[in-house]
This record gives sequence, structure tokens and C-alpha cells, in this order.
Amino acid sequence: MAELIVISTLNGVLFGMLLFLLSSGLTVIFSMMGVLNFAHASFYMLGAFFGFQLTRWIGFWPALVLAPLLVGAVGMAVERYGLRNTHKHGHVAELLLTFGLAFAIEEIVSMIWGKSPVDYRVPAALDFPAFTVFSTNYPAYKIFMLVISVVIFIALLVTLKKTRVGLIVQAALTHPSMVGHLGHNVGRVFMLVFGVGSALAGLAGVIAGPSLVTQSDMAALLGPILFVVIVFGGLGSLPGAFIASLLIGLIQTFAVALNGSLASVFGPLDPSLGPSPLTDIWNVTIAQIAPILPYVLLVLVLIFRPMGLLGTRES
Repeated sequence: MAELIVISTLNGVLFGMLLFLLSSGLTVIFSMMGVLNFAHASFYMLGAFFGFQLTRWIGFWPALVLAPLLVGAVGMAVERYGLRNTHKHGHVAELLLTFGLAFAIEEIVSMIWGKSPVDYRVPAALDFPAFTVFSTNYPAYKIFMLVISVVIFIALLVTLKKTRVGLIVQAALTHPSMVGHLGHNVGRVFMLVFGVGSALAGLAGVIAGPSLVTQSDMAALLGPILFVVIVFGGLGSLPGAFIASLLIGLIQTFAVALNGSLASVFGPLDPSLGPSPLTDIWNVTIAQIAPILPYVLLVLVLIFRPMGLLGTRES
């Protein structure tokens, strides 16, 4: 039991920090621009495939720097030539644009790299156990992922709250005309914000690719839970996204590790009842319902606190 708790906690924190690294870019984009980007998980997928291709050409460490920059450049192009033109038509047009873009990126990736998983491996320099917990070796690469995520969280928080750049960006959202009159290019500010958010998603893809499966449907697999994180934490709240990511990561990881059911707690039902929906529900294990738990949390949050844990915006 002690080994289960320790390993599940480590894996839960790691999964939560990966969710945060992915959701932080979307949170920054929404908090600064008010745009809920449905293609954000696709930028994560682009980061993984760019990282894979660049690793084959020039190695993992240069790819770790260049792949997020390339994804950020793609994101800036999307904002400059897509979102900027649709912004005047309201949020529905922006959502439809990013929704269609997500499908387009997935098809382009499938045409270039195929639909099968690619051989994106952990770099040799980090392919060793960092420490041993009971009888389980914990990989150094997972610790590397955790450190990167924590550094990104601190850097984002300090930049947005304590620097002149962060103040300009936040002011550009609420008072764009005033910021423009002060000599700042508001359009360029928004383009850079969108690029940084996309680059963060790309960075998440680069470091998650060797640990998870890198394939053309990876955005669809992780995308839905990404929106659970930002709604649960509070739309536009970076600390809220951090807390929500950790909670969801821990809850889902512990749930997967538990095989308990109502039958194991209260005993089996009377056999005379025969097969029925009640019998099926009685025997369902926690591990079987683990994938839906984040979405149950989403529904509860939307019912009882639509603003999320630390959110300040309702729309």
C-alpha cells in the first residue's frame, strides 16, 4: 500500500504538471485575449512531431529549443492572418476558426508522418533511473519533465504579475485604445501573446512526446481534458490552472490504481436478482470509471461555481 501511494503520488504530480504545462499557454491566451483556442492541443501535437523530426536531424537538446519556437511562429501566423480578421465577428467566429484549424493540423500531420506512432525516444542523457522507490525505479526523464513544468509556472507568474511586459499585455486586453495611445502596437502584443501560448503547448509536446505515445491523434486524446483543467481552475487564472492540473492528475492517477467497487465494500448482490444494470453498476471498479472522473468534476464545477476555483471571469 505504501508503494502504491508513493508511486501514484509521483505519477499524479507528474501528469498534473504536464497538464499544467499544456494548459498554461491556453490560460495565458484566454486571460490576455479572451480567445478560447480549440486548436491549442494541436499545437501540442505539432511540438511533439517537430521535436521528433528535429531530434532525428540535430539531436534532442537543440530540438527542445527550436521546436517550441517553430510552433510559436505558427501560432503567431494563425493570430495575424486568421484570428485578427475574425475577431471583429465575435467569439463564435473565433471558435469556428480554431475548431476547423484543429482538424486541418491533424490531417496535415497524418499526411506527413502517417497515422502510426513514431519512434520518439527519451534522450540517452536522461535514460536512467533517478532513484528507486521500494522496488520501482523512477525515470530521470520524468523528473526532468517535472522540473521544466515548475520553472515555466514560476516564470509565467513572475512575468505576468511583476514585469512591465506583463502589465502592458494585461492592459492591452481591457484598455487597448489607451495602450495604443501610449505608443504600443496592440496588434503586435496580441500576436506575441498568442505565439507564446502556442510555444508553451509546443514545449509540452516536445518533452511529453518521448514519455507518451507520439501519433496523429494525440491532440484528440488530451485536448478534452485540457478544457476541463482551465474551466475547473477558473477561466484565465494561471494559479487556478496550476491547482486544477495537480488535482486532476492526482485524482485520475489514484483512481486508475484502485480496483475497489461497491461489491468489494458491501458484498455481492443477491444472485436471485440475475443480470441487470444494477448488477453491472455494483461491480464497476474505480479504475473503470477513472477516465470520466475529470468530466464529472467539470459538470459539478459548472453547476456550483461556474467561475471555477480561482476564476474572475464568467465569460
